[in-house]
Amino acid sequence: MPELNRRQQQAVEHIDSPLLVLAGAGSGKTRVITNKIAYLIQQCGHKAHTIASVTFTNKAAREMKERVSQIIPKSQTRGLRVSTFHTLGLNIIKSELKRLGLKSGFSIFDTHDSHALLKDLMRQPDAKGKSLDEETIKEHFEKIAKQISNWKNDCLTPEQLAQETASDPAFSYHVKIYGEYNHHLRTYNAVDFDDLIMLPVLVFSNHPEVLEKWRNRIRYLLVDEYQDTNTTQYQLVKLLVGDRTSLTVVGDDDQSIYCWRGAKPENLALLEKDFPQLRVIKLEQNYRSTKIILKAANTLIANNPHVFEKALWSELGNGEPIRVMRVADEHKEAVRVVSSLVAHHFRFKKSYGDYAILYRGNHQSRLFEKQLREQQVPYFISGGTSFFSHIEIRDIMSYLRLMVNPSDDNAFLRIINTPRRKIGSATIEKLSHYCNQSNTTLLAACDHLALNEYLPDNAIQRLSEFAHWMERLQRQSDSDKPIKVVEQLIVDIDYDTWLFETSNTEKQAEKRIENVNELVAWIKRLHENEPESSLGDLVSKMLLLDIMERNEDDSANDQVALMTMHASKGLEFPYVYIVGMEEELLPHRTSIEEENVEEERRLCYVGITRAQKELTFSLTAKRKQYGEMIDSEPSRFLDELPQEDLEWLDGKQQLEGEERKEFGKASMAGIRDILG
Repeated sequence: MPELNRRQQQAVEHIDSPLLVLAGAGSGKTRVITNKIAYLIQQCGHKAHTIASVTFTNKAAREMKERVSQIIPKSQTRGLRVSTFHTLGLNIIKSELKRLGLKSGFSIFDTHDSHALLKDLMRQPDAKGKSLDEETIKEHFEKIAKQISNWKNDCLTPEQLAQETASDPAFSYHVKIYGEYNHHLRTYNAVDFDDLIMLPVLVFSNHPEVLEKWRNRIRYLLVDEYQDTNTTQYQLVKLLVGDRTSLTVVGDDDQSIYCWRGAKPENLALLEKDFPQLRVIKLEQNYRSTKIILKAANTLIANNPHVFEKALWSELGNGEPIRVMRVADEHKEAVRVVSSLVAHHFRFKKSYGDYAILYRGNHQSRLFEKQLREQQVPYFISGGTSFFSHIEIRDIMSYLRLMVNPSDDNAFLRIINTPRRKIGSATIEKLSHYCNQSNTTLLAACDHLALNEYLPDNAIQRLSEFAHWMERLQRQSDSDKPIKVVEQLIVDIDYDTWLFETSNTEKQAEKRIENVNELVAWIKRLHENEPESSLGDLVSKMLLLDIMERNEDDSANDQVALMTMHASKGLEFPYVYIVGMEEELLPHRTSIEEENVEEERRLCYVGITRAQKELTFSLTAKRKQYGEMIDSEPSRFLDELPQEDLEWLDGKQQLEGEERKEFGKASMAGIRDILG
């Protein structure tokens, strides 16, 4: 990118009033923020430790910090705060423990911890001694968890909500659980993820002297991705800034795609009300995409209402037409997209890291993963549930980890009561205490005679039975083929029945069983390719792949990116495939029913503006839903694009000329890799 353009320079140098930088996709907003930090330090006399810049991801914060260090010497940036909202909130909490009723060393509950606590509270008997059954808990749990998170994001305490007169028993019950949940968090000296923003707002609101102290610490505040702020984050910003002019926020209402988790795009409009002297500077020159791609994005998003109008433009040339692949079903969609991608890769000698496959829902990734694996194409999953992240896959992999490594205590803890063996948390706690005293592993301790001083006979018997069973499988894995041991394991624990018992629907259980079957088939294929491999070798190979998929920095490697459109925000790729362009998928059925298609249109806009050089859509004539093949209808968003720039491809046609030839080369290369 060249030097700052005129509007970017204006945004950097404006300090006379609060500033909103309306930054379109690919318009260089990070450059503006980092250059403004340098300008504040070098030209305006601000000390680095009095400046704070907040964003939403650790990756974005790291990138911002690195870019600042490239502009000005590190000696001038000492003490500069560049972090996520939640990291800033955590630092505030750590400095105000006493006022918040917390002690040092407090825990931060993740989603799993929070959900476990909520479920335990829902199991508690009421004043009449009645308890909810597991079926009722399963039915209502998600709604309660989401409601409590929304209340925290709106900075509403249980005490405030309890004052509302509500005839709805469900509302009163939710408030009651919310109050008990917060009480237990404090008893455990813990906070949850939402508390990291809410508690600083509460301590600032209730203790003016604390707010004044932090206003003196942070004399200039910059906020990235402002359209993604929720109510509590906006209040935190307002409290820190007060009536000063020392605020720059960067945002784009067209890229607000997180309403479902509390983001309020209307916070952009509120700025004009809360900061009457607000200056607005628009960044509309795009440095990422071709004119055809930007024309499609502008035409699509023009169907949404806007507080601030803008139109992206580019000097990068017209570029290629936008391709639309129409195929018979989702299986053929995966084959067609991956075939096209591989052929393009070989024909034009591009890196696999130049390609991204974007989709609306995590469930769409599986078929593309399968095709990429079969074509020996390296890939990584971001922002969604990879194959290895499915609960059922993690369960079986944990059994296999423990089988090949009896010292793996984490694997032991995951599967000791999955499926249930009547080995409760009290038993595990005492077993863990014994292990700490005797310096042994959990699995080894299950058969120690000294356990009778810690546990009752029935608990010892169950632990011993588990240990002996695991030992038998370990011996079997040394003599039998690995696949036989894996199949025996699944039969022994009656895992199919467990999945039916713990799934919300029969269809979901069948899907989870299908995932397990695919894992078994994969292990079988790996062993057929490497007959001399032990079960330990195969497990190590799969765990390595799992770690690679979870590595945040894998996107920098030569791998195709698979991700939801939500996860793709802030990224860019030369060649982008947006799959599943169908009604009730994009836009999603829920958004249609709730009349919230505008956010889905913004999501599609985000997907389109990830593409730098070429963009391809795909859609199917039929798609399986709830076990049945149903007719699919093309997404309304395709109709809203400039039709003259679309090149429709019939899914029945063969790969053309050079593309077919290059795909043939790709397939042969894959075969050679397999054969060594």
